Amino acid sequence: MTATDPGRAAATSTGTRLAGLAGRLFGGGGPTVFALLIVIFALIFVMNPSFAEPPSLMAFLKAAAPLVVLAVGQYFVIVCGELDLSVGSLVGAQVVIAAALIDGEESRTVPVLLVMLAFGALVGLVNGLITTLLKVHSLITTLGMMLVLYGAIRLWTGGSPKGALSEAFRTAGRGGIDMPVVRQLPWALIILVAVVVLAIVVMRSSYGRTLVATGDNDQAAMFAGVRVWQVRTSAFVLSSLMATLAGVLIGGFAGVTAQVGQGLEFTAITAVVLGGVVLGGGRGTVVAAMAGALTIQALFTLFNQMALPSTIRPAVQGVIIIAAVAYAARERAGPGAQDHAPAAPPDQNPDREPAAT
Repeated sequence: MTATDPGRAAATSTGTRLAGLAGRLFGGGGPTVFALLIVIFALIFVMNPSFAEPPSLMAFLKAAAPLVVLAVGQYFVIVCGELDLSVGSLVGAQVVIAAALIDGEESRTVPVLLVMLAFGALVGLVNGLITTLLKVHSLITTLGMMLVLYGAIRLWTGGSPKGALSEAFRTAGRGGIDMPVVRQLPWALIILVAVVVLAIVVMRSSYGRTLVATGDNDQAAMFAGVRVWQVRTSAFVLSSLMATLAGVLIGGFAGVTAQVGQGLEFTAITAVVLGGVVLGGGRGTVVAAMAGALTIQALFTLFNQMALPSTIRPAVQGVIIIAAVAYAARERAGPGAQDHAPAAPPDQNPDREPAAT
């Protein structure tokens, strides 16, 4: 070892520790994301003590519910080794379709909701089959679907949504049960709790374990008798159904606009990776993914409290995604991969003793 080797090794070790710290902070993980959520809430409470009051917390959870639902759907896809970029456009398409078909008629609400569920399942099925049977990477498949939905809806509406949502449709996103203390218990929160319980049950079932196993090693899962294409296709269907539900909540909460759903796919991905779910699949819990969604929503609320421009949000999401991917790559490389430089080939090692003749 040369005299400079100890210094180089120390610098490498320090850099590795700093990279690991940044990855754990911005790349999430079970305990980290919950700690980060608590810290952000503490900062919000300090800046705005009234935010800690029950009505304000209910309003926050009502606004966060669509993102948490989207994060659950995105989790199903990511943990099995794929990615879904179409959910944002699907949310927008569902809201616009609902407004056009309902057109303010209360009697059309339930039939249109059924049409939305069928359309969402169809979009997920198409995404899944193209990805699994035609072997097109899910990034390309869902990017294409995102553009198809975006363009088709704007071609149909001329860029200006038509019709109106019924009051019954909007109740899920904006209504609630009046009660003391909290003032109103939002229907969106009740729906969110149902989704949380369902997601936990699904991930504790044999299907959930199969999802994780498929993302961890699809070849091993296939040899174990798992029909990988069916598992991944079903994950895309679940993701699209969650996007449909998020569309119902957003439509009730925010109404119908040409920009509804725009960028939500990246926000959902950011939430999931902040929760420690590895892009590439096989690692991460659905509870941490949902905590990541709440953390993102709380972070945006903190930005509003600090009067920061909304344009900072994409930059923050980009930093989180890059840090999460870098941290995941570091973890997959092995615990000691960064601490040891590759050895030089024998014929290029200057410290090698000359061969005996």
